[in-house]
Amino acid sequence: MTAVPTFAIFRRHRGRGWDWNRAATWFAVGAALFASTGCHQLDAKDPTRAAAATDAINMPTKKQTTFDATKLAEIDTAIADFIARKQMPGAVFYLQHGGIIVEKAFGGQTYDLSGRAMETHTVFDAASLTKVVATTPAIMLLVEAGQILLDAPLSTYLPEFAGDGRGEISVRHLLTHTSGLPAGLSLRPTWQGAGEALTRACAQRPTHAPGAFFRYSDVNFILLGHLVARVSGMPLERFVQTRIFTPLAMRDSGYLPLLRLPAARIAPTQIIKQEGAERTLQGEVHDPTARAMGGVAGHAGLFTTAADLSRFARMLLGDGALDGVRILAPASVKLMRTVQTPAGLTARRALGFDIDSPFARPRGSVFPIGSFGHTGFTGCILWIDPYSKTFYVFLSNRVYPNEGTNILPLYGQLGTLSALAVRDFDFGNVPGALAPLKSDAAK
Repeated sequence: MTAVPTFAIFRRHRGRGWDWNRAATWFAVGAALFASTGCHQLDAKDPTRAAAATDAINMPTKKQTTFDATKLAEIDTAIADFIARKQMPGAVFYLQHGGIIVEKAFGGQTYDLSGRAMETHTVFDAASLTKVVATTPAIMLLVEAGQILLDAPLSTYLPEFAGDGRGEISVRHLLTHTSGLPAGLSLRPTWQGAGEALTRACAQRPTHAPGAFFRYSDVNFILLGHLVARVSGMPLERFVQTRIFTPLAMRDSGYLPLLRLPAARIAPTQIIKQEGAERTLQGEVHDPTARAMGGVAGHAGLFTTAADLSRFARMLLGDGALDGVRILAPASVKLMRTVQTPAGLTARRALGFDIDSPFARPRGSVFPIGSFGHTGFTGCILWIDPYSKTFYVFLSNRVYPNEGTNILPLYGQLGTLSALAVRDFDFGNVPGALAPLKSDAAK
């Protein structure tokens, strides 16, 4: 069974007022259950998690039956602390190693105590997780089909991209953020439409030679999203739904969620001012560039759940297949989880995914270098360790009601504690893991 996080006990449930005696009673009961049974962990053999057990392919022989309860409690405390300090109204955390799963919801969708509680099936704006869950696998599918060559210049497929020093920028450069292009598109003066975004992206001038410099850039993935549509002849949102999310049974994932889901299931993000009035973004993409593009872009726009992301992670750990359904070839998965940046760069990136760069904070201090993942600006993490077959998902709406929050320290805590919760793997001796670069070791 899934236990209610301690912090969540003190939230007012929908339709109820505060009952401190009741809360105190449940706190005592919950603490006793935690100490005696670790009941907030989900064994994949539990009939309620039979599907998860079926999904857990290519996992290690199950040696442990529970995570380290002390480390799980520290995860609970860390998340609850950031909620209490109003750095985010709520979150969902998911951790899996082998067949052992922890899945928990914390806090609420907003700070309103009478509002909707956060639930494990809450749908979140995944922000830049779009890059690795939608756009990168879409590109790899087209590579597998022979429709795209990774080292071909982008202008081969998007002729309008040629000129002004862009001719040598390849698809691989875009996927590894080594194109030399600027980080983003200016929204001033205001503009609208995916076509206008492409025009502006194709007019950007690189500041460095391709492959010579790492700069994380939304422009790279805006271009890649257009590349998917141009080569496949299918809108990006339809391509990823048809080729990735539907066959992978990621039932709540996709762009433009209000076309298929009630707004109440979606965590709100920012309260914005528009034409002199305030409105809340709930089911409408938070990223302003993706919003100007109509909600569908290669760099942002995906909405998803922790459960759906767990299926995506298990697919990658399964070398591209899950439940007998192959999504990607093993060779594609290898490119998405091994270093693809030039040897001279200190930032080590796979295709799409981060491995060892200034953005790799969610790895923490225990998972080996060679684990991989990504984050999203709205407060999201997917981090996967192929050596121990462990991964965790963290989804939050930390940008509600505005962007003036900082949960980056939590990212490192979650990575470290997630690894420490695994009791049957020696993270101090991981054959095949990457050594720190000299510049990193000196820090």
